[in-house]
Amino acid sequence: MRILGIDPGLNTTGYGLLQAQGQRLHYQSSGAIRIPRGPLPERLRVLFEGVTTVARESGADVAVVEIVFVNVNPQSTLLLGQARGAAIAALTAAGLPVVEYTALQLKKAVVGHGRASKQQMQQMVTRLLALPGEPGPDAADALGLAICHAQNRATVGALQRAGALPGVATGTQAFGEAGNLDASALRGMRVRRGRLLG
Repeated sequence: MRILGIDPGLNTTGYGLLQAQGQRLHYQSSGAIRIPRGPLPERLRVLFEGVTTVARESGADVAVVEIVFVNVNPQSTLLLGQARGAAIAALTAAGLPVVEYTALQLKKAVVGHGRASKQQMQQMVTRLLALPGEPGPDAADALGLAICHAQNRATVGALQRAGALPGVATGTQAFGEAGNLDASALRGMRVRRGRLLG
């Protein structure tokens, strides 16, 4: 499975592409889309077109984007939300299913704790993917999102094979007894004796 991580921003949008083969992750590419200053609609257009190009050229099977929460500055949050919306629209227009994770889930998956710094993310992404050098912070976050999804997918797959989650599919689809339950709904849920506790 090819997983495309996108870290949206109005100045720089990072991207990272991985090939997941079982537990093994293979780096494919990463980089950043630079967005020139100017009126917001024009910046969103550049972001949309850039993500569309990356998505189409990547050959990805799924895209991963970070969930944004309100931070100290509400105006910054609104602007970031618009950048995120443009990125998600570009990904879906390119025909990719989109999976979302919080910053806490991302940092826990890559570094092991939810308060990791940008530098720690860069170092761990470099180590996990055996890269010859550190990617930029935006590309590192995008690669981290791809790593997070690969790990989540592997965990759900292992639970399925163990019979703990009958009928649940990873990603954005769900089948069988679990009804509309998907991988995003499984986050934080516990399993005991093959039963989902919630």
